[in-house]
Amino acid sequence: MKPRNSFNKGYLIAFISAIVLSFTGILISTLSNDFNLPAVILAFWRDFLIVAVLFPILIIVNPELLKIKQNNILFVGIFGGAIALFNILWTLSVAMTGASIATVLVYSSGAFTALLGFLFLHESLGFSKMVAILISFIGCLFVANAFNLSNWNINPGGIVLGIFSGFMYAVYSLLGRKAVQRGMNPWTTLFYSFLFTAIFLFIINLLPLDFLPSAKSLHDLIFIRLEWKGWLLLFLLAAGPSLIGFGLYNVSLAHLPSSTANLILTFEPVMTGITAYFLLGERLTAMQVVGSGLILTALLILRLLGKKPIKATIISS
Repeated sequence: MKPRNSFNKGYLIAFISAIVLSFTGILISTLSNDFNLPAVILAFWRDFLIVAVLFPILIIVNPELLKIKQNNILFVGIFGGAIALFNILWTLSVAMTGASIATVLVYSSGAFTALLGFLFLHESLGFSKMVAILISFIGCLFVANAFNLSNWNINPGGIVLGIFSGFMYAVYSLLGRKAVQRGMNPWTTLFYSFLFTAIFLFIINLLPLDFLPSAKSLHDLIFIRLEWKGWLLLFLLAAGPSLIGFGLYNVSLAHLPSSTANLILTFEPVMTGITAYFLLGERLTAMQVVGSGLILTALLILRLLGKKPIKATIISS
């Protein structure tokens, strides 16, 4: 595959990933608010169901994808730990600063990913990419209505946790790109990283950590009080936007630098706003429309002026 074709394919896959992932916010919000499902319990069941759904699919489609080299086990364990830590930091950031500000802070990942990719993966850090990151971040400020000072909950601890959640999002992108460089298939990476994530979150839910909205006991974690509609939404969250969205994002990392793929994901809050408008009747403000335009401008700059990636290589692990 020629590099330019690989770039086009990766860009399209990452863009579709952002669209699919945009549905996660609505489903998580519904499960949290309408069904009172604590965030860390929700995170465990979401990740566990991703693994439970993906396992039979891989068995049917290509059982070879369930094979993993021994020298990759520690790597996917670290990957899973990073995802679990991101989930916890994101949860605490939302609780301490509010959803809108937490959204802005997590998308500081664009700058983190560009810097870490440059330092550790030798990815290009061109002027056009930095301009796109800046424009995209400003767009996120508008979309999240963060220029309204009344939305800022002055909580230094929450701000710090939100920035660290952005850092861990960047780490996720780098580890996904690193998995490709190690010769791992994206779906193998997804299965084992989220398997370890579920294990870590299972343990964390059982710890007596009062500052986390978690189960605290095995009984409360396993026998959650959730009516069938809630279980249906939880299954749809895992099997739909989570599995497909993260899976496609992992695939895009086989064709794009981690910083490029991560920046494309900033389109996710734009799509979430559009989806909420049509499904929930929520109105887009003028600032959100401006912010959406800025994010699209950043993606256009990235598409037209961004560097071409190296030739993609995807093999089974």
